[in-house]
This record gives sequence, structure tokens and C-alpha cells, in this order.
Amino acid sequence: MINITLPDGSVRQYEAGITPLEIAQSISSGLARNVLSARVNGTVVDANRPIEEDATVALLTWNDQGGKETFWHSTAHLMAEALEELYPGVKLGIGPAVENGFYYDVDTGDDRTISSEDLPRIEEKMLELARRKVDYVRRPISKADAVAYYTEKEDPYKLELLERLEDGNITFYTQGNFTDLCRGPHIANSGAIKAVKLMKVAGAYWLGDEKRKQLTRIYGISFPKAKELKEYLELLEEAKKRDHRKLGQELELFMFSEKVGAGLPMWLPKGTQLRERLVNYLKDRQENAGYQQVTTPHIGKKDLYVTSGHWDKYGADSFQPIKTPREGEEFMLKPMNCPHHCEMYKFRPRSYRELPLRLAEFGTVYRYEQTGELHGLSRVRGFTQDDAHIFCMPEQVKGEFLAVVDIVKEVLSMIGFDDVTAQISLRDPATPEKYIGSEKNWASAEQAIIDACAEIDMQTVTAYGEAAFYGPKLDFMVRDALGRQWQLGTVQVDYNLPERFELEYIGADNQAHRPVMIHRAPFGSLERFTSILIEHTGGKFPLWLTPEQLTILPISEKFNAYSQEVLAELARHDIRGSVDDRNETIGRKIRDTELKRVPFMLIVGEKEVENGQVAVRVQGEGDRGAMTVAEFVAFFRTQL
Repeated sequence: MINITLPDGSVRQYEAGITPLEIAQSISSGLARNVLSARVNGTVVDANRPIEEDATVALLTWNDQGGKETFWHSTAHLMAEALEELYPGVKLGIGPAVENGFYYDVDTGDDRTISSEDLPRIEEKMLELARRKVDYVRRPISKADAVAYYTEKEDPYKLELLERLEDGNITFYTQGNFTDLCRGPHIANSGAIKAVKLMKVAGAYWLGDEKRKQLTRIYGISFPKAKELKEYLELLEEAKKRDHRKLGQELELFMFSEKVGAGLPMWLPKGTQLRERLVNYLKDRQENAGYQQVTTPHIGKKDLYVTSGHWDKYGADSFQPIKTPREGEEFMLKPMNCPHHCEMYKFRPRSYRELPLRLAEFGTVYRYEQTGELHGLSRVRGFTQDDAHIFCMPEQVKGEFLAVVDIVKEVLSMIGFDDVTAQISLRDPATPEKYIGSEKNWASAEQAIIDACAEIDMQTVTAYGEAAFYGPKLDFMVRDALGRQWQLGTVQVDYNLPERFELEYIGADNQAHRPVMIHRAPFGSLERFTSILIEHTGGKFPLWLTPEQLTILPISEKFNAYSQEVLAELARHDIRGSVDDRNETIGRKIRDTELKRVPFMLIVGEKEVENGQVAVRVQGEGDRGAMTVAEFVAFFRTQL
């Protein structure tokens, strides 16, 4: 018999060889019908994969991201099968699940192309194949047999992937007449796939290498119910209206220039006002919590990032080292702020009496993201992190961690994100090579987060494989107005960088000790945070954050002087705005101001000037009547 520990902490005994699906059936038939895969000891596996020893098991359904990813990955295989039937001789690359759906990279040959007009035909074939209700069957295979299979099939991309795999660790998955090289997991049967929508066709270099052949990438999404696809497509239409790239341009918040460089955002005056208010809000909060603001350079010697491990982790995705006139000297645009802060800690000897030491910086960092992955402010090559690093004694970790959680919760609530889940992001036990540091350090860091999270008043979930390369973390997942989930804000516990940089403090025992490092960023990055904020609010920001809180609309130019007087008086009450003194009709001015999402319009005509008033309109609500400036200021305060 083996012990199976479930997410609620309960332990059940089963015979060795039990599958997650059978475990689900032992709990309820309804649960069994909905299980798509399972997380066993941190690794997502097929629901019909036998478990031979004691294990922790989480049963994954459509309500779990791991379940969705299994479903979508299985649909990618279904699409590959459809493509082979419709385009004989097509060569297959890779077909993973992504955040929303899946894609498959294929080579159709030099004499064929797949365009968006072909997608409905491919969808139809996929649904036809799904209705056959065939099982996804996993089969271990030797490397020699796998090579022989793809050599006979003349599939160069799969053969190249096989070169990187070790014998004894290779599996094929087959559904119907289709077989693919894959480590899984997959759903049990294709019949679960009821609705499919292929979204777009794009180009993608093989394995992301711009020097390799460009393949055809087909993106899609699938659902277990047709109703869910309909709802998703409706959501997409609303999301298009809220697209931060579109609104950012309309509201004149930020811009990009090819001459400056792709992925390098430039903040326009209104966007800079919004950004600075976010920064100033967090600076004030940090100062009250005992943080000290610091500033570090945009570059550092390559050796700095070799020591930290960032070179090994991000070197391939970073801008190439900058050479100087001095022979052999190389600098890098910094990919992270933490190595600089470690060096600041080492500026002089530290005593336990100084700890915790909290260093904060709004530091800009750089990653060379692939051109095809750039996306407005949400995926850029230069971004500013609201970074801070806390150096503390081991016994201070829990208290500092909980204090950071309080700050993050306060920040997200202040901005308007109320649906927040804390994700405990741990290592993936199946890929230990992805992480630096000793097993002891990792065990200590993970336990510190788990212990601290037991005391926070938030819903928590555990995600294996989502840890940073140097330590586990707590990620804050927010749900926006459209129900989409985003990761905003993070807290990380790190025993490794203090070891790599040989950081020390002298304890009460007069001996040298190693501090623990806590990384935290409530916004994550100002760029990505702003992109999510724009789409969450549809450009209608919280009043305190709005760059332009009101616009004064004189009916004709003879009322411009009075409008400027009103604007100056409001500025004395710290209310921001402008005067629209264009030679346009008042109707046109109102329409244009509405489109700019300005919260208040103050209309000024002869009657208003005579009575020392303004006619107030509220964005999306219409006329609120005439008010004196003092009355409007009081009304404005009630809206903050």
C-alpha cells in the first residue's frame, strides 16, 4: 500500500499502481469526469499514469491552470494531426500550451503556405478528429527507435530535438493515426475537446533563432464546452477595446519609435505624470516602512552578473556585452538590480544591529526579448522595476516577509485590484538543473515562505516550477475587470545570492554570519503594471492617479480668460486639468473629452461667468448642474 496526500492535507491509502483518475473515482464520479491531469510530487502527469510510491497528489480540472494547459497541449497534437491529413508531408516543430491556448510550429514546404483563410478548414478537421474519441496513449521509446521513426518520416525538426534528449527519457504520444515526440502530459481522450478556434497565423524562427528557418506558427484555443468558446470570443472583443497599446496612443501616455529601437518605450507627458504618481505613492509607503532609496548604474561589469548567476540565466537574452577601449574589459546593460544592491551591502562591514537593511530602487533593467515577443508595455526590452532588497537575519525573515505582503496588498487595493490570490512558487522537482544553490538553501527558503504564508489572510495556491532561478517566491495573481488573471507583485526569499557575494554580518556572538536576502517588487515593473492597469480600467484610472482630472470647456473664446482663472484656482487645491480653447463647437469638445476618459468636464459660458460658476459634467454620467469653484472642489473631494 502507498500513502497519497491530497491538497487538503488528508492522507488516503491505495495499492501501488493506482492512477490519479482512479483516485478521483474513489472520491466521486463527478470529480473523475472532470479530471484532466494531476500534479504528482510537483510534476503534472497524465491522469492515467500509475503511481508506485508515496506521493502528494492534486487532481487538476478545467478550473486549474495545469488542467487547462494539459487540455490545450492535447489540442495542439490534434491540430498537428489535422495538418498532416490536410497537408501531406508537412514537417512538425514544437506545439506547446501557452498562457491562453496553444500553438504549433510547422514547415509546410517551399511551395505551400497556410494563411488565415485556411484556418476554418483546419478547425473543421480538428473537430472531426476529436469526435472519433480516441485515447491519448503514452509510450516510452528508446532513442534509437525514435531516431529511426523520424528518419523514415523525414522530419528534421524532431530529429534535432532528439539530439538533445537522453536515452531512457523519451516518450511518444499517439492518438488515432498520429504519433508525436512528447513528454506530455495529455488528457485521456480526444472526445473532451468540444470547441476549437484557431486565432492567427504568424512566422516564428525555429527554436527562436533568427538565423534559422522561419516556420509557420498557428495559434489556437479550445474548450470542453462550446458555450465557453462563445464567452471567450466575446471577452476578446471587449479586450480589443481595452488594448493598452490602442488606449496608450489615444490617451497620449506612451510611444515607441523604430529609430529609438523596438521594445524601448518612451513615456509622454501624461504617461509620465501617471508613472510618477505610482512611484511617489510607493516611495512614501516605503519610507514609512523603513526603506532607504538608492540609485545604481544602468550597466555593470560582466563579472558582476557571472558572480550572481544572471549571466548564465539571461546572457542569451541580454544585450551583448559592451566592450570598452581597455583590452578585455566588458560591461553589460543590467538585467537585474540585485547584484548592485549586494555590492552596496558590502560597502562596509555590517553589524546585526543594522539589520534588517532595506534598500529600494526604481531601477531600469534590460533584456533582449525576441522581436516577435514584444507587445506594447507588457513585453519590452527596457523596463523599470520597483525593486527593493531586504538583508536580514534568518530569524527576521518571517516578520520581514509578512511586512512586505502587507505593502503589496495595500498597493494592489489602492490601485483597484481586489480579487488577489497569493501563489507560492516553488521549484520544479523534475528540472533541478534550472536552479542555482544548494539543496539546503532551497529547503530553507521554501520552508520560510510556506511558514509565512500560513499567517497571511489571503487565498493561496502552490505552483511548482514557477520559482526564480535563485529562490522560491510568493507571486500575487490579480483578476482584472474582464476576469483575466495576471501576475503582479512578487516577494522572493534568497539564501543563494548572499552566499555567492559572500555577504556577512557580525552577530551578537561577535562571529560572522550570512544574511538572508528578500527581493520584492509590488508593481513588478512599471511598464507591465501600467499595461494591465490601462486594460483593467479601460483607461478610466482612479481619480488620484489620472493624469488629467478635468478639462474646462469654454463655449467661445471670450470665456477663455475666465476658464484660465478657474484652472489656476483649482490648481491651488491640487486638482489637475487643462483648458480646451480650440475653435470648435462645445458638442465637439465634449465628445473629444469623453473619448480621452477625462473624469470631469467644466463647461463655461456667459451664465457661468456672470454667476462665478462652472457647469459640471461627469465622465459617463452626464450633467451634474452648476457649481461654484468652491462647491466643485468639495464635490471633487468626495470622489477621491
